[in-house]
Amino acid sequence: MTDTPGWASPGSAPSPDGREPGASGPAEPADRPGPAEPAAQPGPDTQAPGAKWSNEQPPPGQWSAPTGAPSPGQAPPPPPPPGTGWGGGPGGGRYGGPPGGYGPPGGYGAPGGYGAAWGGGWGGPPPAAKPGVIPLRPLGVGEILDGAVSTMRTHWRTVLGISLTVAVVTQLGLILLQGLLLNDSATADALSDPSASGSEILRALGTLMAGTFVVAVISVIGSIVATALLTTVTSRAVLGRPVTTGEAWRDARSQVPKLFGLLILLGLISAGVMFGGALPGIIVLALGGNEGAGIALLVLGMLAALVVAIWLTVRFSLASPALMLERQGIVKSMSRSAKLVRGSWWRVLGIQMLAGLIANIVSSLVVIPFALIAGATAGGGMATFFTTGAQNAGWTFLIISGIGSVIGAMITLPITAGVTVLLYIDQRIRREALDIELARAAGVRGDGPATPAPGPVPGS
Repeated sequence: MTDTPGWASPGSAPSPDGREPGASGPAEPADRPGPAEPAAQPGPDTQAPGAKWSNEQPPPGQWSAPTGAPSPGQAPPPPPPPGTGWGGGPGGGRYGGPPGGYGPPGGYGAPGGYGAAWGGGWGGPPPAAKPGVIPLRPLGVGEILDGAVSTMRTHWRTVLGISLTVAVVTQLGLILLQGLLLNDSATADALSDPSASGSEILRALGTLMAGTFVVAVISVIGSIVATALLTTVTSRAVLGRPVTTGEAWRDARSQVPKLFGLLILLGLISAGVMFGGALPGIIVLALGGNEGAGIALLVLGMLAALVVAIWLTVRFSLASPALMLERQGIVKSMSRSAKLVRGSWWRVLGIQMLAGLIANIVSSLVVIPFALIAGATAGGGMATFFTTGAQNAGWTFLIISGIGSVIGAMITLPITAGVTVLLYIDQRIRREALDIELARAAGVRGDGPATPAPGPVPGS
């Protein structure tokens, strides 16, 4: 007999005399009174029964020893049915179990037995709970991608409504900007004319740079709003809770200004790193040194700065969901992202690159047909479009291609935002056991189904 708790029989307890469960012992006390004689009272020289046996015994004639012949006047017990009991009955195996078995049906590992809670037998722990779009355990790459797509499929009204609104507003601003400012033929002529004066070239470059900056600002604003709202939707989808666009906005609007500040700060950091890498080459060229050495130094510095910028981008890539879901400040969310990414930099980079590649492929499959249709219907047809480009294609090209861009953004925005949020949740599950808090918030109790539980999203 072993004292290891894992091998103790379920429901067994030690006997009063300290004997192990199932240990052999006397069938009955030796001084038990018979049916016809009274019980002897212990005298001064008589040893009391002690703690082993109670003074109040069962009434006579209602119990008998486990072994031995029946008492006079008592009918013998009926024989056990075939295949049961603890002997090798007809059709039964050893110890009364099924043929060739070692225990009765319903024992360890049998259906309904002690092993049923572990998936039937000793096959390992039960599967992780899945109240929403992902199981509450460390995720694989496919599960992260599937969770982002499942969020869009399950909550398609809210997700597509948010992404469509943001894409329409963003593309409308871009179409107006390109049609009124960037589609200026004078700017294109000044840049392509070799005889243009320096002032004309600088004016054209200034106009082009200003338009590009405005386009970038509009795109960043749309991306920030979409990321904020879709982060809230994805976090609710993990818990299996529905959310409307209004609820998502109410949860996210207090953090949107901080999200703007975060993205602006990250942009300034990247720009500063690139400028710092290019500065030595710029200084050499400005001082009139060796032009070849200056250009080489400029290129090497830009490449080194690009590597550093990519490293910082991945390091702070989880700052956005940390800021939205943990209600952190800008600097604190960057510190949280650095902590979560530490030791998993290559994994985070690979998953985000894969998600970006998939999003770009899907977007291209949608946008390219619209661009070809726009080029065919613009001005002089496809030949004019390929020779002069989109600069002089006119409003027809901008509108038709803009429709394709809206559809592409409506599909890809939820995928990229969902992958970032699920990657953040996965890193917290791996490092901080967030799955326990998520299970509690989702109402998962034991092995039962998930029931909605009130309360805020964990980490918020």
